[in-house]
Amino acid sequence: FEHIVAVGGDGTFNETIQSLVGNPKVTFGAIAAGTGNDFITILGFAERFSDRDWDIFFEKNTIQMDAGKCNDRFFINGMGLGFDAQVAAENYHSENSRAVKKGSKSKYWKHILKTLVFYREKDMKINLSGEIKSQKSFLNTIANGRRLAGGFYLTPDAIANDNQLTICLIDQLSFLGRITTLLKVIKQKHTTEQKVNYFTTDKISFEFENEVPAHLDGELYFNSRFDVSIVPAGLKIIFNPFGNHFFKI
Repeated sequence: FEHIVAVGGDGTFNETIQSLVGNPKVTFGAIAAGTGNDFITILGFAERFSDRDWDIFFEKNTIQMDAGKCNDRFFINGMGLGFDAQVAAENYHSENSRAVKKGSKSKYWKHILKTLVFYREKDMKINLSGEIKSQKSFLNTIANGRRLAGGFYLTPDAIANDNQLTICLIDQLSFLGRITTLLKVIKQKHTTEQKVNYFTTDKISFEFENEVPAHLDGELYFNSRFDVSIVPAGLKIIFNPFGNHFFKI
């Protein structure tokens, strides 16, 4: 095949690209039909295609975008460890998880609020450029795109073809700190906060004492060690060159 098009949410796209990253002969196309629809924002298309979006899509404008790799799995928008991964785990373990996947954002917010109250940060080691640091973090986002977790711009200036991962690490927080930081995230004013470490890198590792949940493009993944790296220009993809895409051209 020269073209593979997936219709669905970010999880569907994640599953589809596992065999496409690193294959320059195949062009990937994404049509959003999920709940969060964060990935499609990278490409400059609307969450629900207009007639103009369809016309541009079938013009097959392509660009090489980076991908991320976590251990033996790829991701294209972003991955998370900590608070957002625990929210994802709550969704999957909930009896109402089907309702969440079908589009009930109120259920998703219920899990956010529950996790906001009860989540406890875990001890971990971070390896960045050979420097190892032990700490507890509320949230660890490693991103190729800007928008994750159903509409949160955790990495608001990420570029999807700069050969870099954009990292947002939020230190351990009190309950009040969680509330105020989340409000700043919603306003995209969190990156310069004292408790926020915001930077770019091409690789980073996280190690925990026991297995913990992570999410890769919203899909749950469990491990105790996460070796994360960039795959430069790993995926040929259809995008909207006239839209508000996240590429440097």
